[in-house]
Amino acid sequence: MARLNTFFLSPDQWPAVAGDVVVLSGPEARHMGTILRTERSQTVRLFDGHGRDGLFTVRDIAKNRAELEALELAEHPASATGLTLAIGWGKSKRRDYLLEKTVELQGAGLIFWQAARSQGSLPDDPKETWTEKFVQAAKQCGAVWLPELDTVSGGVDGLIPLAGRFDHCYLAWEAEEAVTPLSPVMLSKGRTLVVIGPEGGFDPDEADRLVRAGFGPVTLGPSILRWETAAVYCLSLAMFGAQDRS
Repeated sequence: MARLNTFFLSPDQWPAVAGDVVVLSGPEARHMGTILRTERSQTVRLFDGHGRDGLFTVRDIAKNRAELEALELAEHPASATGLTLAIGWGKSKRRDYLLEKTVELQGAGLIFWQAARSQGSLPDDPKETWTEKFVQAAKQCGAVWLPELDTVSGGVDGLIPLAGRFDHCYLAWEAEEAVTPLSPVMLSKGRTLVVIGPEGGFDPDEADRLVRAGFGPVTLGPSILRWETAAVYCLSLAMFGAQDRS
């Protein structure tokens, strides 16, 4: 059976039961009608990024609007475990790649934080284009949950209070003091936060304060990894740990 085309429907528009009718508009409707040339009576898949997806039939379609009827609806509960990455902000051209891989590798969340060695100023709030990248990646890989997205200003003073949200907190540190390798097992127990520095690495005071606040220092191996490589490495370990646990 051919893979169905997938589109994003915001959670507040999600139908209550099969048979309900929803309206898709904006870029998703244009993609459905203009790019993919979807026709009436075709079946497509919709998801809301909050664990719900379903099969829908197209009742009517125009350039910027599509009317669909729900055929089958499903809910997928959130996992009790998951990895959130807190990554030092930087003017990286590879940010889109990072956003994409966070979805594909089933990351629970992504936080950008203003580090001492960050290049450029962190936006006050996550940009809409970042969420759009999440949606594009989820449509491609079939994910039903979008990672939580946040920005944290104030350096480690903004990061440290976040520890209370998680069961385990680690600091991915390239210094000699970090001798414990991050492992899949460590990332498969509850909600985990891993802090990664910006391209220039952690300022010594930042790392010291995080360690004193209870963030366990871990190593990602002998190589000095790029910003996005470190993130993908951590996400891959977490996915492997989740699969091994199941």
